[in-house]
Amino acid sequence: MLVVSTNKNDFEYDIHSLVKAFYPGVKVKVLTPAAESDISSTLGLPDLIINFFDERILLMLYADGECLAAGIDIHQQMSRLEEKNALKQLIYHLLSAHTETVLPWGALTGIRPVKIPATMLARGCSDDEIIKVMQADYLCSSEKSKLALEIAHREREILTAIDYRGGYSLYVSIPFCPSTCHYCSFTSYPIAKWQRYVGEYLTALFRELTVVREVWQGKCPTTIYIGGGTPTTLTAADLERLLAELAMSFDLSKVNEFCVEAGRPDSIDEDKLAVLMRYGVSRISINPQSMNDETLKLIGRGHTALQVREKFHLAREMGFDNINMDLIFGLPGENAADVKITLDAISELQPDSMTVHALAIKRAAKLTESVNENHIEAEIMKMGELTAAAMGMYPYYLYRQKNISGNFENVGYAKPQHYGIYNILMMEEVQAIAAIGAGGVSKRLFSAGDGNVSSGDEYVSSLLPAPLPPKAVRRDNVKEVDLYIARIDEMLERKRELFAR
Repeated sequence: MLVVSTNKNDFEYDIHSLVKAFYPGVKVKVLTPAAESDISSTLGLPDLIINFFDERILLMLYADGECLAAGIDIHQQMSRLEEKNALKQLIYHLLSAHTETVLPWGALTGIRPVKIPATMLARGCSDDEIIKVMQADYLCSSEKSKLALEIAHREREILTAIDYRGGYSLYVSIPFCPSTCHYCSFTSYPIAKWQRYVGEYLTALFRELTVVREVWQGKCPTTIYIGGGTPTTLTAADLERLLAELAMSFDLSKVNEFCVEAGRPDSIDEDKLAVLMRYGVSRISINPQSMNDETLKLIGRGHTALQVREKFHLAREMGFDNINMDLIFGLPGENAADVKITLDAISELQPDSMTVHALAIKRAAKLTESVNENHIEAEIMKMGELTAAAMGMYPYYLYRQKNISGNFENVGYAKPQHYGIYNILMMEEVQAIAAIGAGGVSKRLFSAGDGNVSSGDEYVSSLLPAPLPPKAVRRDNVKEVDLYIARIDEMLERKRELFAR
């Protein structure tokens, strides 16, 4: 364990996230004055002490009997954001020198780095000004700064025709899977054990859908995204029941994008694809994660690379012309040669979009960080980028996760006219999301300065003039299927309370 001690009860999350990025396989604990503890780091790991004074922040690193110290001046006129950035720069420079490590995203610890250039573009800032802020204030590499800026430009172009301020998108959670993959921490329940709940679950889901229709007064959603879990774990009959309810609720011909995660190839058959086609589903995902059978066994996927090919070709033959495929880099035992096998196979299939994930393990997953000894090299991430480019795809959305391997990112690539609109709307928080089902997280946006909204993201408040971007207020549904069914009336009230404000 690595211990960080500070004399101020603030910035704990940012301190923890940044230190963790330099020591990805180590437990990091941040002690504040409220902690009242004097534990020290495990032998071989440094102790960090952060002291805040009226006009200075001082950082001391004790390791191998030596003390390295660095400080930075602050003043009372600094905003909280400016003080936080100063602290993170201080930590970054000292740990980078001590570990001889350069992080591609510098001192950035948030999951939505594209928000910075996107907001600056909205304020009329030039590309050069944006790159300067990304590199000087956040210490991002030139490559990642340019990537974030490129995606921000593309997002603005994609969303030009979307009513992302006045409209909303609908997320439908189907939290059942053939089995739970070992790296997964999403709401997911093996269908064999939970089949008896499916009927009641859909009934509760439809009650929540009715409330969404009421609070949005008959408006049709911009996008509909059915995820999970693996929605195609449902039988063809249950899929029909779900989609028929959506068709009765909305004019699906007015939906810009209707996406269904058909993620696990072992959950797909011709009857289910026929149901999706009949109701006008415009985008599906068939996700291999890897095209190496040994890896698939190790991570608990119940399918083979051959099944991925077979189900992909079946979907093409049935008329699906917008198919996404998800890949994960950094899976246990995989090196650049293994990743090349996967990328070569994907190139042969020629999907319409491809999402590349750097493995991020959460505590809820069966696959722990200790199992994943791989450290993704920049070379591997570059392989994904070059493969996407060779298929005529461009990066269109990006996000990062806690404990992400190599301090990299997840990037969605797509061919023109095949961008995942819901992905952008959800990630950049520029449109309300009505999420129904277990584990769904609904969001409503308010203008900056609205008294109903907390301070939220401050990332540009000291750099740019008002007004700030809209703020998102969230309401979560319970994750457990049985509790969701039992407490559905409570979930309905949460919806009404959020969207009636």
